[in-house]
Amino acid sequence: MPLPLTPAARDRILTLALATAGVAVFWLLGLPLPFLFGPMTACLIAALAGVRLRGMGQVSVAARTILGVAVGASVTPALVAQLPQMALSVALIPVYIIAIAAIGVPFFRKVYGFDWPTSWYAAMPGGLQDMVIFGQEAGADVRALSLIHATRVLVIITLAPLILTFGFGQSLDNPIGQPVGDIPLTELGIMVVAALVGWKGGERIGLFGASILGPMIVTAGLSLTDIIHFRPPAEAILAAQYLIGIGIGVGYVGVTLHELRRDVAAGIVFVLILAGLAALFTEIVVFFELARPVEGFLAFAPGGQAEMTVLAIVAGADLGFVIVHHLTRILIVISGAPLAARLFRVSDRDGHG
Repeated sequence: MPLPLTPAARDRILTLALATAGVAVFWLLGLPLPFLFGPMTACLIAALAGVRLRGMGQVSVAARTILGVAVGASVTPALVAQLPQMALSVALIPVYIIAIAAIGVPFFRKVYGFDWPTSWYAAMPGGLQDMVIFGQEAGADVRALSLIHATRVLVIITLAPLILTFGFGQSLDNPIGQPVGDIPLTELGIMVVAALVGWKGGERIGLFGASILGPMIVTAGLSLTDIIHFRPPAEAILAAQYLIGIGIGVGYVGVTLHELRRDVAAGIVFVLILAGLAALFTEIVVFFELARPVEGFLAFAPGGQAEMTVLAIVAGADLGFVIVHHLTRILIVISGAPLAARLFRVSDRDGHG
């Protein structure tokens, strides 16, 4: 006699069924990125309609390791040789983050009335999980942070392909990787080991974003020493897109009308402000010929690292250039955010004392 399904298992099966239906609809209609947008749209609509959905937990985290390996495999001796040429555009990243903080923190604080910790971590364009964890430690409103950052990622991942297609005339049908059958079994095995060692090793040493950064660091070492010569197979990249799409949509499960009016609305307005800033910095790097338009746009787009990796791959952009800039942004935000948040709170107390 089969064991009865737990409520969590039922919710996950329903989520997978909806996500797969989303892929099918997008595929049949010929819409872009069906494995990303299909699950994201289907789960988002269902979540807003009050359907009980559930994310894929550790399976989703494991899928991010695929993107870490993909980025690491693009770190080649040729990319390292290009680093000095990127120095000027990378140097703009701290200026970009300061501008975001200067506009974003007062925006959330004064316009929407959030407390200081929530305002600070809502404004910071770091990884969703990282900002929520930091915010929780600082006493921020975790639910508001989750919705604001989920909305930032949702809007960016929806608008960026449109901008790439209609703004830059870029097709999004670049091969995302070779079929699994075309990659030597030994390299596939090495990639799996690199993903697991990087992920779990990164978690053990407390590395933020361990599921992406850990595999990336390990694979970059293997790429630079001529051990790995391929990106993960196309099937693995599609699986990662599928799980990222589910994760974005499921982020809205249980959202209330009040949260839609305040947290989600704040996220939408702020992401449009961010888009304006990103456009300004893109114009600067393109004007001074520090990057081509597509690479400049993707390097400064304030999306999540996983989502930007996917877009850079499908747009055929220079993945190394894009990721160097996003890594710089993430490292500055992760290392500087807790310190800056403390300084903000101290100045706030002094200002009211």
